Amino acid sequence: MKKMFAGAAALVLATAGGTYAMTGTGDEPAASDSAWAPASKVTLTHPEWSQNAVIYQINTRQFTPEGTFKAAQAQLPRLKKLGVDILWLMPIHPIGKENRKGTLGSPYSVLDYYAVNPEFGTEADFKAFVDAAHAKGFKVILDLVANHTAWDHPLAKEHPNWYEKTWDGQFRPTPWWDWSDIIDLDWSKPGVREHVGKAMEHWVRDFGVDGYRADVAGYIPLDFWEVMRKRLDAIRPVFMLGEVQQTAHHFAAFDASYAWDWHNAAKRIAKGEANPTAFYGYYAENESLWPREAMRMTYIENHDSNAWEGTLRENYGANLDAMTVLSFTGEGIPLVHNGMEACNMKRLEFFEKDPIDWTQGEGCTYGTLIKNLIAFRKANPALANGQWGARMVKVETDKPEQLFAWARQKDGNKVVGFFNFTGAPVTAKLADGLAAGGYKEFGSGAAVRIKAGDSVTVPANGYRLLATTSAQSAPPIMGGQ
Repeated sequence: MKKMFAGAAALVLATAGGTYAMTGTGDEPAASDSAWAPASKVTLTHPEWSQNAVIYQINTRQFTPEGTFKAAQAQLPRLKKLGVDILWLMPIHPIGKENRKGTLGSPYSVLDYYAVNPEFGTEADFKAFVDAAHAKGFKVILDLVANHTAWDHPLAKEHPNWYEKTWDGQFRPTPWWDWSDIIDLDWSKPGVREHVGKAMEHWVRDFGVDGYRADVAGYIPLDFWEVMRKRLDAIRPVFMLGEVQQTAHHFAAFDASYAWDWHNAAKRIAKGEANPTAFYGYYAENESLWPREAMRMTYIENHDSNAWEGTLRENYGANLDAMTVLSFTGEGIPLVHNGMEACNMKRLEFFEKDPIDWTQGEGCTYGTLIKNLIAFRKANPALANGQWGARMVKVETDKPEQLFAWARQKDGNKVVGFFNFTGAPVTAKLADGLAAGGYKEFGSGAAVRIKAGDSVTVPANGYRLLATTSAQSAPPIMGGQ
């Protein structure tokens, strides 16, 4: 037994793992072998251009009356003015005819990973779209459907052993879901991995694609995605968005993933089925369980939610604006689903031609809100994606069940958000000094000063968003609420 001296200035402990020196009772040990040093599991590197990126989803079929790459290309100047950065195209490949749903079928029933759907145009048309997008500063990612193919995909005849089978030896759709127009690939087969993997390389290498959104990414073995991330990055730095909600996918494969828990909580709160504390579990897990580098897509709407869950108005009602502000300013990477900026309030048909009515955008204040939120994000370094941005910290008030309040601060830039999802104004007293400081208010540009102990009033179904302007990189706060 070693003797312990209560008044010693220094204490040395010998252990099996090494020697630790403590210079005082409050100091941390210095590990000679670094065995106790924190180490991130994340080995991938985000492309620099994803730091402040906002994703824009394009359903080529519904995006324009023509439903073609050429017509979509003509919309690039408008999207540039909107301020989005990454253009996510839903699957561009030919669609199977066997067991097809509807007249035109689902884009997720892929007939050929190496070709484009003639409904949308030619390979040359697609290459022209990508080149034009790049010329305007956009990045383009493709929707990759790796879990399954159409029933009549040539592989089903050429390599039937590459597919999963039912108990009696028949091709099978993904179990439990009503996905009768597709059949599942067997990812234990190296041939499947090579076929899909080389297709991914083809579009990146030969067409300049900048990455992928991976459909049902969690249904495909993680090691495939990790291998492909290295292979794709060897061609050019790519951005990968996975339709998955698992931390491990961020270690070596995906830059961004789906924040389903956030999306579902947002809808419940907006409908009055829960109060803002329903977000606490999400944000606590986001900070404690997920790597700092993870970009979690806090989306208001995408193609699935629009078609199967309801429109913006159906899901959020009077809280649409406030919840949209939160999706753009809280931790996460935001998504604009095509048509949101035009106040699209209809469910777009999934298996038929159903073009977005862009005339809805005339006088659409929601579209202006989205544009100004994008500018606001890019003006405030604290709101950047992943490890580049700041953690959200709860602002304590005397009404936590009525007012959702937080602050994000980094390098002299601080953003404070107050959100009221109820149908009546809320006045709450600030219980600490976290929110204290001088700001400009998003929307009005008015100067605001907050002291510890002040009360803040937030209108019904509304928000107050404040930002400092001390960061040199931050231009004046954008107006328009």
